[in-house]
Amino acid sequence: MFFNLIQTLAADPTVALLQTYMTMLLVVALLVLFKPLLTGIVKALIVAVKPRLSKEERIARRAMRDSMMMQKMMNSATGPSDMAELRAMWCRG
Repeated sequence: MFFNLIQTLAADPTVALLQTYMTMLLVVALLVLFKPLLTGIVKALIVAVKPRLSKEERIARRAMRDSMMMQKMMNSATGPSDMAELRAMWCRG
């Protein structure tokens, strides 16, 4: 008798739609509940695949990028006053 009731309800499209909705709701609730754990796992995997640069490496990269940018600006300067102004900016840091 109980099995017949389940078969009858499963054939109803409204019940199937409700079941799909409840399943989606359950998945979303689990994602919200375990969000801190999941974000921690994702961050750990990112660090394992691509480690962060050390502070010295970041400083060296920034200095290289800044010097290349200043060199491009000096190469595109039109006159001596522009060059002097760029050198003054570069000396100020």
